[in-house]
Amino acid sequence: MMAATTIVETASPRVILVDDDDLFRESLGLNLSEEGFNVIDFDNGADVLSYLLNEPSLDPILLDWRMPGLDGLAVLRRLREARMNNPVIFLTMLSDEIYEEAALRWGAVDFIDKSRRLPIILQRLRLIAEGTKGSSSSQEEGKDSGNPLSSRIGDLEIREDIMRAYWKGEQLDLTLTEFAIVCFLATGIGNDVSYRQIYDLVHGKDFVAGYGTDGYKANVRSFIKRIRKKFREIDDSFEHIENYPGFGYRWRNDGPSGTA
Repeated sequence: MMAATTIVETASPRVILVDDDDLFRESLGLNLSEEGFNVIDFDNGADVLSYLLNEPSLDPILLDWRMPGLDGLAVLRRLREARMNNPVIFLTMLSDEIYEEAALRWGAVDFIDKSRRLPIILQRLRLIAEGTKGSSSSQEEGKDSGNPLSSRIGDLEIREDIMRAYWKGEQLDLTLTEFAIVCFLATGIGNDVSYRQIYDLVHGKDFVAGYGTDGYKANVRSFIKRIRKKFREIDDSFEHIENYPGFGYRWRNDGPSGTA
């Protein structure tokens, strides 16, 4: 007599896609499905809010900003007011920092230009998927609970489980990309990290940058400038990301920072 075979089905990770552009939504939805995601899509903010309020979940949301009726920021605000903590990534053509700052202020985890390649979006979603496994319980434990995914480097606390960083006890409004850069620098205290290493972390290895052969350096400088600004909004004496001219950056706990 043959033994019964038990088949264990592994649920595909779900993602909610909200965009009023039918072609963009269909194209991105198909690409995400091919990468193993179960995509639930909506073409307006009111419908996704109705869905989530009736079927609460922690599924990540890819959210457009400009939509008729409720725009993306209004959707995010209503989610947070309803104490719903879905990770929200804005996919938008709006590049002005004022939009990104507003999104982060209301708890978005990232802000990505729609023109970015699919691997970048996938990288963000996978970081979220890894960070939210068991995160509902870890968030209740508090930051000083001995969580193995929490580490301290001087005044910096890194919470890899929820992809958040704290400086002197205050949460930094970092995007996922900025969080990854801070982790990369801070966990290698005193080590020199090249422009290209940071750029590859953001864009993927061997990605070809624009603006000539050294175009990636300007891109990295822009990231570092924004990261420093966010630290200095909490601590105007922050001087821990030091520039190594012509090469890259290093994290220092005890010394002055160079200029970008």
